[in-house]
Amino acid sequence: MNLPTDDERQSRRAANRILLWMCALICVNQLGFGGIVPAMPLYAESFGVSATAIGFAVAAYGLARFLIGMPTGKLSDWLGRRPTLAIGGIVSAIGNLWCAEADTYTSFMVGRFIAGLGAGLVLTAGQVVLADISMPAWRARMMAIYQGVFLFSVGLGPLPGGWLADQYGLAAPFYAYTVAAVIVGFIAYLAVPETRGFKHAGDARPAPPPLSFGQQIRMMAGRLGFVLAGLVSFMNAFTRTGALFALVPLFGATQLGLSITEVGFCLALASVAGLVITYPAGWVADRHGRKFVIVPMTVLMGASYVMYSMAPSFAWFLVATLIWGLTAAASGSAPAAYAADSAPPGMNAAAMSLFRTLGDFGYVVGPVALGFMADYAGLNSAFLLCAVLLALTGVAFGVLAPETHRGQQP
Repeated sequence: MNLPTDDERQSRRAANRILLWMCALICVNQLGFGGIVPAMPLYAESFGVSATAIGFAVAAYGLARFLIGMPTGKLSDWLGRRPTLAIGGIVSAIGNLWCAEADTYTSFMVGRFIAGLGAGLVLTAGQVVLADISMPAWRARMMAIYQGVFLFSVGLGPLPGGWLADQYGLAAPFYAYTVAAVIVGFIAYLAVPETRGFKHAGDARPAPPPLSFGQQIRMMAGRLGFVLAGLVSFMNAFTRTGALFALVPLFGATQLGLSITEVGFCLALASVAGLVITYPAGWVADRHGRKFVIVPMTVLMGASYVMYSMAPSFAWFLVATLIWGLTAAASGSAPAAYAADSAPPGMNAAAMSLFRTLGDFGYVVGPVALGFMADYAGLNSAFLLCAVLLALTGVAFGVLAPETHRGQQP
Protein backbone atom coordinates (compact mmCIF):
# COMPACT_ATOMS: atom_id res chain seq x y z
CA MET A 1 0.00 0.00 0.00
CA ASN A 2 1.52 3.34 -1.08
CA LEU A 3 1.60 6.09 1.52
CA PRO A 4 0.18 9.47 0.45
CA THR A 5 2.66 12.21 -0.44
CA ASP A 6 2.75 15.60 1.32
CA ASP A 7 0.95 17.18 -1.65
CA GLU A 8 -1.75 14.52 -1.52
CA ARG A 9 -2.25 15.05 2.22
CA GLN A 10 -2.44 18.81 1.70
CA SER A 11 -5.07 18.50 -1.05
CA ARG A 12 -7.07 16.08 1.11
CA ARG A 13 -6.97 18.57 4.00
CA ALA A 14 -8.19 21.31 1.65
CA ALA A 15 -11.05 19.07 0.57
CA ASN A 16 -11.94 18.37 4.19
CA ARG A 17 -12.08 22.10 4.99
CA ILE A 18 -14.45 22.65 2.09
CA LEU A 19 -16.54 19.71 3.25
CA LEU A 20 -16.78 21.25 6.72
CA TRP A 21 -18.20 24.51 5.35
CA MET A 22 -20.57 22.64 3.04
CA CYS A 23 -21.84 20.66 6.04
CA ALA A 24 -22.46 23.90 7.93
CA LEU A 25 -24.30 25.34 4.93
CA ILE A 26 -26.50 22.31 4.33
CA CYS A 27 -27.23 21.96 8.05
CA VAL A 28 -28.74 25.45 8.21
CA ASN A 29 -30.58 24.98 4.93
CA GLN A 30 -32.13 21.63 5.83
CA LEU A 31 -33.07 22.67 9.35
CA GLY A 32 -35.19 25.33 7.69
CA PHE A 33 -36.61 22.89 5.17
CA GLY A 34 -37.31 20.22 7.78
CA GLY A 35 -39.07 22.81 9.93
CA ILE A 36 -41.85 23.23 7.38
CA VAL A 37 -42.44 19.49 6.81
CA PRO A 38 -45.02 18.89 9.59
CA ALA A 39 -46.85 22.16 8.89
CA MET A 40 -46.80 22.28 5.08
CA PRO A 41 -49.66 19.82 4.35
CA LEU A 42 -51.84 21.38 7.05
CA TYR A 43 -50.94 24.90 5.93
CA ALA A 44 -51.99 24.04 2.37
CA GLU A 45 -55.15 22.36 3.73
CA SER A 46 -55.99 25.58 5.61
CA PHE A 47 -56.80 27.15 2.23
CA GLY A 48 -59.63 24.59 1.90
CA VAL A 49 -58.07 22.26 -0.67
CA SER A 50 -58.01 18.46 -1.17
CA ALA A 51 -55.16 15.99 -0.69
CA THR A 52 -54.48 16.21 -4.43
CA ALA A 53 -54.06 19.99 -4.13
CA ILE A 54 -51.75 19.46 -1.15
CA GLY A 55 -49.73 17.19 -3.41
CA PHE A 56 -49.58 20.00 -5.98
CA ALA A 57 -48.19 22.33 -3.31
CA VAL A 58 -45.33 19.87 -2.72
CA ALA A 59 -44.95 19.25 -6.46
CA ALA A 60 -44.62 22.97 -7.27
CA TYR A 61 -41.48 23.01 -5.14
CA GLY A 62 -40.20 19.90 -6.88
CA LEU A 63 -41.08 21.23 -10.34
CA ALA A 64 -38.97 24.30 -9.71
CA ARG A 65 -36.06 22.14 -8.54
CA PHE A 66 -36.47 19.95 -11.61
CA LEU A 67 -36.48 22.91 -14.01
CA ILE A 68 -33.50 24.65 -12.39
CA GLY A 69 -31.30 21.53 -12.15
CA MET A 70 -29.61 21.64 -15.57
CA PRO A 71 -29.28 25.45 -15.64
CA THR A 72 -27.62 25.20 -12.23
CA GLY A 73 -24.97 22.88 -13.65
CA LYS A 74 -24.29 25.27 -16.50
CA LEU A 75 -24.26 28.27 -14.13
CA SER A 76 -21.81 26.44 -11.86
CA ASP A 77 -19.43 25.98 -14.79
CA TRP A 78 -19.86 29.57 -16.02
CA LEU A 79 -20.18 31.67 -12.86
CA GLY A 80 -18.68 29.28 -10.30
CA ARG A 81 -19.93 27.00 -7.54
CA ARG A 82 -19.76 29.55 -4.71
CA PRO A 83 -21.83 32.34 -6.33
CA THR A 84 -24.41 29.77 -7.46
CA LEU A 85 -24.82 28.56 -3.87
CA ALA A 86 -25.17 32.14 -2.59
CA ILE A 87 -27.80 33.04 -5.19
CA GLY A 88 -29.72 29.90 -4.25
CA GLY A 89 -29.87 30.94 -0.59
CA ILE A 90 -31.29 34.37 -1.40
CA VAL A 91 -33.88 33.03 -3.87
CA SER A 92 -34.96 30.44 -1.30
CA ALA A 93 -35.41 33.17 1.32
CA ILE A 94 -37.65 35.18 -1.03
CA GLY A 95 -39.80 32.13 -1.79
CA ASN A 96 -40.33 31.12 1.82
CA LEU A 97 -41.18 34.66 2.88
CA TRP A 98 -43.74 34.70 0.07
CA CYS A 99 -45.24 31.45 1.41
CA ALA A 100 -45.46 32.85 4.95
CA GLU A 101 -47.28 35.96 3.72
CA ALA A 102 -49.64 34.11 1.32
CA ASP A 103 -53.35 34.74 1.79
CA THR A 104 -54.59 32.44 -0.99
CA TYR A 105 -53.70 28.97 -2.23
CA THR A 106 -52.53 30.45 -5.55
CA SER A 107 -50.17 32.87 -3.83
CA PHE A 108 -48.87 30.02 -1.67
CA MET A 109 -48.14 27.99 -4.82
CA VAL A 110 -46.16 30.88 -6.32
CA GLY A 111 -44.07 31.09 -3.16
CA ARG A 112 -43.46 27.34 -3.19
CA PHE A 113 -42.21 27.54 -6.77
CA ILE A 114 -39.78 30.39 -6.00
CA ALA A 115 -38.54 28.56 -2.90
CA GLY A 116 -38.01 25.45 -5.03
CA LEU A 117 -35.85 27.40 -7.48
CA GLY A 118 -33.61 28.49 -4.61
CA ALA A 119 -33.44 24.98 -3.16
CA GLY A 120 -32.52 23.55 -6.56
CA LEU A 121 -29.63 25.98 -6.90
CA VAL A 122 -28.29 25.13 -3.43
CA LEU A 123 -28.71 21.34 -3.62
CA THR A 124 -27.40 20.88 -7.15
CA ALA A 125 -24.41 23.19 -6.73
CA GLY A 126 -23.68 21.45 -3.42
CA GLN A 127 -23.42 18.05 -5.08
CA VAL A 128 -21.20 19.50 -7.79
CA VAL A 129 -18.86 20.79 -5.06
CA LEU A 130 -18.71 17.33 -3.45
CA ALA A 131 -17.93 15.69 -6.80
CA ASP A 132 -15.17 18.28 -7.33
CA ILE A 133 -13.40 17.63 -4.03
CA SER A 134 -13.77 13.85 -3.66
CA MET A 135 -11.86 10.91 -5.12
CA PRO A 136 -13.44 7.49 -5.81
CA ALA A 137 -11.53 5.67 -3.05
CA TRP A 138 -13.16 7.79 -0.33
CA ARG A 139 -16.00 9.52 -2.19
CA ALA A 140 -18.88 7.63 -0.57
CA ARG A 141 -17.55 8.41 2.92
CA MET A 142 -17.19 12.10 2.14
CA MET A 143 -20.68 12.19 0.65
CA ALA A 144 -21.94 10.16 3.62
CA ILE A 145 -20.74 12.84 6.03
CA TYR A 146 -22.49 15.52 4.00
CA GLN A 147 -25.59 13.36 3.55
CA GLY A 148 -25.62 12.52 7.24
CA VAL A 149 -25.68 16.20 8.15
CA PHE A 150 -28.34 16.72 5.46
CA LEU A 151 -30.63 13.98 6.75
CA PHE A 152 -30.02 14.75 10.41
CA SER A 153 -30.90 18.40 9.85
CA VAL A 154 -33.98 17.77 7.73
CA GLY A 155 -35.10 15.18 10.28
CA LEU A 156 -34.40 17.37 13.29
CA GLY A 157 -36.10 20.38 11.71
CA PRO A 158 -39.66 19.04 12.21
CA LEU A 159 -39.21 19.13 15.99
CA PRO A 160 -38.72 22.92 16.32
CA GLY A 161 -40.86 23.41 13.22
CA GLY A 162 -43.76 21.52 14.75
CA TRP A 163 -43.37 23.45 18.00
CA LEU A 164 -43.34 26.79 16.13
CA ALA A 165 -46.48 25.77 14.22
CA ASP A 166 -48.25 24.72 17.43
CA GLN A 167 -47.27 27.87 19.32
CA TYR A 168 -47.29 30.62 16.69
CA GLY A 169 -49.36 29.32 13.77
CA LEU A 170 -48.74 27.35 10.60
CA ALA A 171 -46.92 30.22 8.85
CA ALA A 172 -44.20 30.45 11.56
CA PRO A 173 -41.95 27.66 10.14
CA PHE A 174 -41.86 29.48 6.79
CA TYR A 175 -40.59 32.64 8.48
CA ALA A 176 -37.92 30.53 10.20
CA TYR A 177 -36.86 29.01 6.87
CA THR A 178 -36.59 32.53 5.42
CA VAL A 179 -34.01 33.43 8.06
CA ALA A 180 -32.16 30.14 7.56
CA ALA A 181 -31.96 30.68 3.79
CA VAL A 182 -30.43 34.14 4.25
CA ILE A 183 -27.77 32.59 6.50
CA VAL A 184 -27.09 29.98 3.79
CA GLY A 185 -26.43 32.74 1.28
CA PHE A 186 -23.92 34.41 3.62
CA ILE A 187 -22.11 31.13 4.41
CA ALA A 188 -21.82 30.32 0.70
CA TYR A 189 -20.49 33.71 -0.29
CA LEU A 190 -18.16 34.35 2.66
CA ALA A 191 -16.90 30.92 3.70
CA VAL A 192 -17.15 28.27 0.95
CA PRO A 193 -14.08 28.30 -1.36
CA GLU A 194 -14.54 28.06 -5.11
CA THR A 195 -14.02 24.46 -6.30
CA ARG A 196 -14.30 24.89 -10.06
CA GLY A 197 -10.98 23.51 -11.29
CA PHE A 198 -10.15 21.83 -7.94
CA LYS A 199 -7.68 19.02 -8.55
CA HIS A 200 -6.21 16.52 -6.11
CA ALA A 201 -2.47 15.93 -6.07
CA GLY A 202 -1.75 12.56 -7.64
CA ASP A 203 -4.90 12.60 -9.80
CA ALA A 204 -3.50 11.28 -13.06
CA ARG A 205 -6.75 11.03 -14.98
CA PRO A 206 -6.54 12.41 -18.54
CA ALA A 207 -7.83 15.89 -19.39
CA PRO A 208 -11.49 16.07 -20.42
CA PRO A 209 -12.40 16.20 -24.12
CA PRO A 210 -13.50 19.63 -25.42
CA LEU A 211 -17.26 19.03 -25.25
CA SER A 212 -20.07 21.55 -24.82
CA PHE A 213 -22.33 21.28 -21.77
CA GLY A 214 -25.09 19.81 -23.95
CA GLN A 215 -22.73 17.18 -25.36
CA GLN A 216 -21.66 16.24 -21.85
CA ILE A 217 -25.29 15.77 -20.84
CA ARG A 218 -25.97 13.53 -23.84
CA MET A 219 -22.88 11.45 -23.03
CA MET A 220 -24.00 10.91 -19.43
CA ALA A 221 -27.58 10.10 -20.49
CA GLY A 222 -26.22 7.28 -22.64
CA ARG A 223 -24.65 5.44 -19.69
CA LEU A 224 -26.99 2.75 -18.35
CA GLY A 225 -25.59 2.61 -14.83
CA PHE A 226 -25.76 6.39 -14.45
CA VAL A 227 -29.39 6.42 -15.61
CA LEU A 228 -30.26 3.63 -13.17
CA ALA A 229 -28.62 5.58 -10.34
CA GLY A 230 -30.84 8.46 -11.41
CA LEU A 231 -33.84 6.09 -11.25
CA VAL A 232 -32.93 5.19 -7.65
CA SER A 233 -32.74 8.91 -6.85
CA PHE A 234 -36.06 9.45 -8.63
CA MET A 235 -37.82 6.75 -6.60
CA ASN A 236 -36.34 8.01 -3.34
CA ALA A 237 -37.68 11.51 -4.11
CA PHE A 238 -41.01 10.15 -5.43
CA THR A 239 -41.72 8.30 -2.19
CA ARG A 240 -40.09 10.77 0.21
CA THR A 241 -41.92 13.85 -1.03
CA GLY A 242 -45.10 12.15 -2.17
CA ALA A 243 -45.58 9.97 0.90
CA LEU A 244 -43.30 10.90 3.79
CA PHE A 245 -43.58 14.69 3.47
CA ALA A 246 -47.17 14.96 2.20
CA LEU A 247 -49.12 11.89 3.33
CA VAL A 248 -47.37 10.56 6.45
CA PRO A 249 -48.05 13.73 8.54
CA LEU A 250 -51.64 13.67 7.26
CA PHE A 251 -51.95 9.96 8.12
CA GLY A 252 -50.58 10.51 11.62
CA ALA A 253 -52.89 13.45 12.30
CA THR A 254 -56.14 12.17 10.75
CA GLN A 255 -55.99 8.39 11.30
CA LEU A 256 -53.86 8.02 14.41
CA GLY A 257 -54.80 11.28 16.12
CA LEU A 258 -51.19 12.45 16.51
CA SER A 259 -50.27 16.09 17.05
CA ILE A 260 -47.87 17.97 14.76
CA THR A 261 -45.31 17.84 17.57
CA GLU A 262 -45.62 14.03 17.83
CA VAL A 263 -45.15 13.62 14.09
CA GLY A 264 -42.16 15.95 14.26
CA PHE A 265 -40.73 13.91 17.15
CA CYS A 266 -40.91 10.68 15.10
CA LEU A 267 -39.15 12.29 12.14
CA ALA A 268 -36.51 13.84 14.40
CA LEU A 269 -35.80 10.53 16.17
CA ALA A 270 -35.46 8.79 12.80
CA SER A 271 -32.90 11.40 11.75
CA VAL A 272 -30.82 10.69 14.87
CA ALA A 273 -30.89 6.96 14.13
CA GLY A 274 -29.96 7.67 10.52
CA LEU A 275 -27.02 9.79 11.57
CA VAL A 276 -25.50 6.81 13.38
CA ILE A 277 -25.56 4.60 10.29
CA THR A 278 -24.64 7.14 7.59
CA TYR A 279 -20.84 7.04 7.82
CA PRO A 280 -20.59 3.24 8.25
CA ALA A 281 -22.77 2.87 5.15
CA GLY A 282 -20.40 5.17 3.24
CA TRP A 283 -17.45 3.09 4.42
CA VAL A 284 -19.17 -0.08 3.19
CA ALA A 285 -19.85 1.55 -0.20
CA ASP A 286 -16.17 2.49 -0.50
CA ARG A 287 -14.97 -0.89 0.74
CA HIS A 288 -17.38 -3.25 -1.04
CA GLY A 289 -18.85 -1.19 -3.87
CA ARG A 290 -21.83 1.08 -4.38
CA LYS A 291 -24.32 -1.69 -5.28
CA PHE A 292 -23.64 -3.50 -2.02
CA VAL A 293 -25.41 -0.62 -0.25
CA ILE A 294 -27.87 0.69 -2.84
CA VAL A 295 -29.74 -2.55 -3.57
CA PRO A 296 -30.67 -3.83 -0.07
CA MET A 297 -31.34 -0.37 1.37
CA THR A 298 -33.73 0.54 -1.47
CA VAL A 299 -35.70 -2.67 -0.93
CA LEU A 300 -35.79 -2.21 2.86
CA MET A 301 -36.97 1.37 2.44
CA GLY A 302 -39.98 -0.09 0.66
CA ALA A 303 -40.64 -2.21 3.76
CA SER A 304 -41.06 0.94 5.85
CA TYR A 305 -44.04 1.97 3.72
CA VAL A 306 -45.59 -1.47 4.21
CA MET A 307 -45.39 -0.79 7.95
CA TYR A 308 -47.02 2.64 7.53
CA SER A 309 -49.92 0.95 5.71
CA MET A 310 -50.40 -1.39 8.71
CA ALA A 311 -49.77 1.14 11.53
CA PRO A 312 -52.52 0.98 14.21
CA SER A 313 -50.78 3.14 16.83
CA PHE A 314 -48.13 5.73 17.63
CA ALA A 315 -45.58 2.99 18.45
CA TRP A 316 -46.04 1.31 15.07
CA PHE A 317 -45.86 4.69 13.34
CA LEU A 318 -42.59 5.40 15.17
CA VAL A 319 -41.04 2.05 14.15
CA ALA A 320 -41.96 2.61 10.49
CA THR A 321 -40.39 6.07 10.62
CA LEU A 322 -37.22 4.66 12.22
CA ILE A 323 -36.88 2.04 9.46
CA TRP A 324 -37.34 4.73 6.85
CA GLY A 325 -34.77 6.97 8.56
CA LEU A 326 -32.15 4.22 8.78
CA THR A 327 -32.52 3.04 5.19
CA ALA A 328 -32.73 6.57 3.74
CA ALA A 329 -29.55 7.56 5.59
CA ALA A 330 -27.70 4.36 4.70
CA SER A 331 -28.49 4.66 1.00
CA GLY A 332 -28.20 8.44 0.77
CA SER A 333 -24.60 8.81 -0.37
CA ALA A 334 -24.09 5.70 -2.50
CA PRO A 335 -26.24 6.72 -5.53
CA ALA A 336 -24.60 10.17 -5.63
CA ALA A 337 -21.16 8.57 -5.34
CA TYR A 338 -22.10 6.19 -8.17
CA ALA A 339 -23.14 9.16 -10.33
CA ALA A 340 -19.91 11.04 -9.57
CA ASP A 341 -17.88 7.89 -10.31
CA SER A 342 -19.52 7.78 -13.74
CA ALA A 343 -18.47 11.33 -14.66
CA PRO A 344 -15.35 11.73 -16.82
CA PRO A 345 -12.85 14.40 -15.66
CA GLY A 346 -14.21 17.92 -16.06
CA MET A 347 -17.84 16.79 -16.32
CA ASN A 348 -18.87 16.96 -12.66
CA ALA A 349 -21.30 19.84 -13.19
CA ALA A 350 -23.03 18.12 -16.11
CA ALA A 351 -23.19 14.72 -14.39
CA MET A 352 -24.40 15.91 -11.00
CA SER A 353 -26.92 18.40 -12.39
CA LEU A 354 -28.42 15.66 -14.59
CA PHE A 355 -28.44 13.28 -11.61
CA ARG A 356 -30.22 15.90 -9.47
CA THR A 357 -32.67 16.60 -12.28
CA LEU A 358 -33.61 12.93 -12.56
CA GLY A 359 -34.15 12.78 -8.81
CA ASP A 360 -36.10 16.02 -8.67
CA PHE A 361 -38.49 14.75 -11.33
CA GLY A 362 -39.67 12.35 -8.63
CA TYR A 363 -40.36 15.42 -6.51
CA VAL A 364 -42.72 16.64 -9.26
CA VAL A 365 -44.52 13.38 -9.98
CA GLY A 366 -44.63 11.80 -6.51
CA PRO A 367 -46.76 14.29 -4.56
CA VAL A 368 -49.35 14.60 -7.35
CA ALA A 369 -49.57 10.89 -8.15
CA LEU A 370 -49.65 9.76 -4.53
CA GLY A 371 -51.98 12.60 -3.49
CA PHE A 372 -54.39 11.56 -6.26
CA MET A 373 -54.15 7.91 -5.18
CA ALA A 374 -54.76 8.86 -1.55
CA ASP A 375 -57.90 10.79 -2.55
CA TYR A 376 -59.38 7.95 -4.60
CA ALA A 377 -57.92 4.73 -3.14
CA GLY A 378 -56.86 5.71 0.38
CA LEU A 379 -53.61 6.45 2.16
CA ASN A 380 -52.76 2.77 2.69
CA SER A 381 -52.89 2.08 -1.06
CA ALA A 382 -50.50 4.96 -1.68
CA PHE A 383 -48.07 3.54 0.88
CA LEU A 384 -48.20 0.07 -0.67
CA LEU A 385 -47.51 1.50 -4.12
CA CYS A 386 -44.37 3.15 -2.71
CA ALA A 387 -43.25 -0.20 -1.29
CA VAL A 388 -43.66 -2.04 -4.60
CA LEU A 389 -41.93 0.65 -6.68
CA LEU A 390 -38.93 0.83 -4.34
CA ALA A 391 -38.52 -2.95 -4.31
CA LEU A 392 -38.63 -3.14 -8.12
CA THR A 393 -36.13 -0.30 -8.44
CA GLY A 394 -33.67 -1.94 -6.08
CA VAL A 395 -33.85 -5.24 -7.94
CA ALA A 396 -33.46 -3.55 -11.34
CA PHE A 397 -30.36 -1.67 -10.18
CA GLY A 398 -28.87 -4.87 -8.76
CA VAL A 399 -29.37 -6.79 -11.99
CA LEU A 400 -28.56 -4.17 -14.64
CA ALA A 401 -26.18 -1.55 -13.23
CA PRO A 402 -22.42 -2.20 -13.54
CA GLU A 403 -20.31 -1.55 -10.44
CA THR A 404 -18.26 1.67 -10.64
CA HIS A 405 -15.94 1.15 -7.64
CA ARG A 406 -14.42 -2.12 -6.52
CA GLY A 407 -13.35 -1.18 -3.03
CA GLN A 408 -9.78 0.04 -3.55
CA GLN A 409 -8.46 1.60 -0.36
CA PRO A 410 -6.68 4.97 -0.31
